[in-house]
Amino acid sequence: MTSSALLSLCARRSIRLHYLRMVAFEQSKRTLHDQSETQSADSNPAYDFVRRHVGPNARQTKEMLQILGVKSVDELIDKTVPSAIKFRGTMKIPEALSEHGALKEIEDIAMQNEVWRSYIGLGYNNCIIPTVIQRNLFENPGWYTQYTPYQAELSQGRLESLLNYQTAISDITGLPVANASLLDEGTAAGEAIAMCFRHNKRPRMFISDQLHPHVIDVVRTRATGFRAEIEVLPIDKMDFSKKDVAGVIFQYPDTTGNIMDPSGLIARAKEHGTIVICGSDLMALCLLKPPGEMNVDICYGNSQRFGVPLGFGGPHAAFFACAEQFKRDMPGRLIGETIDSHGAKAYRLALQTREQHIRQEKATSNICTAQALLANMVAMYCLYHGRQGLRNIATKIHVLTCDLAESLKAGGNCLKNELFFDTLKIHPKMSIAEITQRATEKRINLRYYNNGNVGISLDETMNESDVADLKWIFKVENKSSNEAKKNPRDFGKLTRQSRFLNADIFNNHQSETKLMRYMKYLENKDLSLVHSMIPLGSCTMKLNAAAELTPCSWAHFNKIHPFAPATQWKGYAKLINDLDHFLCEITGYDKISFQPNSGAQGEYAGLRVIRAYHEHRGEPQRRVCLIPISAHGTNFASATMAGMKIEKIQLDKSGAVDMKHLKQLAEKHKDTLACGILTYPSTSGVFEETVKELCEVIHHNGGQIYLDGANMNAQVGLCRPGDYGSDVSHLNLHKTFCIPHGGGGPGMGPIGVKKHLAQFIPNHTLLDVDSEFNPKNSYGPVSSAPFGSASILPISWMYIRMMGAAGLRRATENAILNANYIAKRLESSYKVLFRGRNGFAAHEFIIDVGRFKELANVEAVDIAKRLQDYGFHAPTVSWPVSGSLMIEPTESEDKDELDRFCDALIEIRKEISQIENGVYDKKNNPLKNAPHSQHILLHEKWPLPYSLQKAVFPISFVSPNTKFWPSCGRVNDIYGDKNLKCRLD
Repeated sequence: MTSSALLSLCARRSIRLHYLRMVAFEQSKRTLHDQSETQSADSNPAYDFVRRHVGPNARQTKEMLQILGVKSVDELIDKTVPSAIKFRGTMKIPEALSEHGALKEIEDIAMQNEVWRSYIGLGYNNCIIPTVIQRNLFENPGWYTQYTPYQAELSQGRLESLLNYQTAISDITGLPVANASLLDEGTAAGEAIAMCFRHNKRPRMFISDQLHPHVIDVVRTRATGFRAEIEVLPIDKMDFSKKDVAGVIFQYPDTTGNIMDPSGLIARAKEHGTIVICGSDLMALCLLKPPGEMNVDICYGNSQRFGVPLGFGGPHAAFFACAEQFKRDMPGRLIGETIDSHGAKAYRLALQTREQHIRQEKATSNICTAQALLANMVAMYCLYHGRQGLRNIATKIHVLTCDLAESLKAGGNCLKNELFFDTLKIHPKMSIAEITQRATEKRINLRYYNNGNVGISLDETMNESDVADLKWIFKVENKSSNEAKKNPRDFGKLTRQSRFLNADIFNNHQSETKLMRYMKYLENKDLSLVHSMIPLGSCTMKLNAAAELTPCSWAHFNKIHPFAPATQWKGYAKLINDLDHFLCEITGYDKISFQPNSGAQGEYAGLRVIRAYHEHRGEPQRRVCLIPISAHGTNFASATMAGMKIEKIQLDKSGAVDMKHLKQLAEKHKDTLACGILTYPSTSGVFEETVKELCEVIHHNGGQIYLDGANMNAQVGLCRPGDYGSDVSHLNLHKTFCIPHGGGGPGMGPIGVKKHLAQFIPNHTLLDVDSEFNPKNSYGPVSSAPFGSASILPISWMYIRMMGAAGLRRATENAILNANYIAKRLESSYKVLFRGRNGFAAHEFIIDVGRFKELANVEAVDIAKRLQDYGFHAPTVSWPVSGSLMIEPTESEDKDELDRFCDALIEIRKEISQIENGVYDKKNNPLKNAPHSQHILLHEKWPLPYSLQKAVFPISFVSPNTKFWPSCGRVNDIYGDKNLKCRLD
């Protein structure tokens, strides 16, 4: 080949190579461009959500590991989590998205839901949420990140608001005592019948067949747990003469909208010692004679239509009120008035506060939470409107209903309601097919009965044009009835004569300025995550990111009726199926039920699954439940409610389950063993090495394993309960998966189950019988709505999508790192009670402070109150070990915040030493007088034997610029219980 030919060939090759490089470059550019459309933000560290969720940065992590004496996070985890249970696979969860990317994706999901006008009723009505409440309370982290008000001095704002709520419920129902809310209407009815059975020990219960169908089903589920006989009857068929009926429930107005005079029923029941329970509607009671004035003992219902969105079924605050004689049996939380250490008025949780942890299987309820955030919205709605405003709304609804009724009747339709407030039951002259077709054209949902009748329930959002659309659907003349407007249907002797919402608070806040300032005034009294970390053990107060909560305010999530046709909630179906997949990948289970709307409700639901499984296998005698004595108190209460017999397992010296005692109990009860309940990591804050052996022992003896999921925050990405032996557990979405506590609720406690239990999870009557969400062999529903508090599920979806599999694992690792770092820093000042085999704790740990009682007259509660002066909420006090503090920092707090908390506890230990050494008096010292509120500054002469600086600025990081002031002195619990006052005058 000539040199010129060679040069020519080289040139051609060079050109071709250049061409191929250009093609590759252009392809890569196109690929990068395509990726940039969806992933540019997500691959950019500036948009990395994981590093914004996890507190410690790389430098801080390295410093903390050095303090712990380990070289890496991997080494720490290897020394903490037993090798035998480690998850060595990969969670099949999509790669993490940025906040922007996740919000775009969930917006696409939300838009798959169709927002129709829903006049289905059944206890759920659309309403107008005052914007001032939505913006300043519902969407405000100063309200939604508060913890349950166990430390009353840091909770006076929400306690005052909840007392307003209790007062409003008490006033409207006409009963003297109301609690601070329950989970939903069905749960409230279930709690009511449980009160009846506890009170008079009779075996039977009568329920009107005119209750909402889902409420009847939840009550049946509850009653089956403690083997009570439930009879659903027409009211006129109820015979109380045998004096064996514990209670009777009727609904007023009933599920069809009909209003009957219940006086005869009440008299018959009372004559024979039967407790009378009334399900009702707060808006109707603004115009109707209240149950309390008719000698009803208990009144319950859903307060959702008082300013809380439909939200596909929740979260909503159920109300519950009762007569004076039943107040000490009332389930849930009760806010009471008391005095503080200065003699000033203060508020606190009264009577049965956390009674499950004391009474365990003898507890009167397993309720451990409320719907506090939603109850506060209801309270503010009452303030916003006042008595006259509520009456005006109720009157408007009733007038529109009367107008519609007159037109329907004039058009030849048969009205089934003799007397009604807002709901009509119609036997139409048209075919159901034609009505459905015309309603579809108007995008309107009605209630369709099986017998061809149609229900219409009107609400606050309606106006005359909406009524005109309803008339068009039924082909009746759109002629407004002036007679109906001038003289709406008279309720006769059932017309309300009594006034309500008489307290000044309900009549002084109708301007937005005053209500806004009042909400801010209350918010400023309460410590929340906007101020500092909340280090409660077993209650993971991690970051609730703004992006996670944003979708909860979207109409396509919060304006969907829970019983709308499935074609209208395809977005929710997608969201629920996504979460089912994510959570199964995280836990190793095969199916998730999202119906339970609290952790304790999840416990109950899971234990009922186990019972149903045994009964299906022909072994109904399996009712024995083994529970470690250190378990959460609700475990015992839930097992009792599920109809199980409890046997307690002792602990060994290390705080772990005593395996010898476990084996003895399992062998002894092998023919009747239903399950063993396990908390993992243990409530002692340790990854017990024997967990797999424990599960094997229970399984070998015919039982199932129920795992309490409260401590899942230490397991995500590291180990999976479904892999190491658990059959079912609940997952606290309001802890591990970022749904906020909302000042004491809402929550979500879905259960995960292995494949052999999947057919027994909760179902729901009002879901299509062939729905993928309706298992065939279920024991029934546990909540009013098919998916519990569905509208807060987007929070957990967003968290998982923005973290991805690697981020979720990193969060768990940092939770363990943070806990062990604090334990290491505190170990020279306090005794850390329990650690794992290699000297490390899980995501929480317990310090012993019991010995200070003898040395310095200092108790755990004194340290808890003194921490308030340092700007911190207390850890969990005296549980699971008396005279201890359980500390859990979560992964969201950085090293600076952890150090401040450690410095505070170390300084408090020095103060205890000063008491021991006689520097301070044992009864008059900074701990016994804590917290030091601003009231202390009102004295002309400083009254304490230590300085103002020591009292209120005890450490350098607490300054006049940063000080969080407890809004009252130490509350007096004894005075409050002796002088029980649970409503405003």
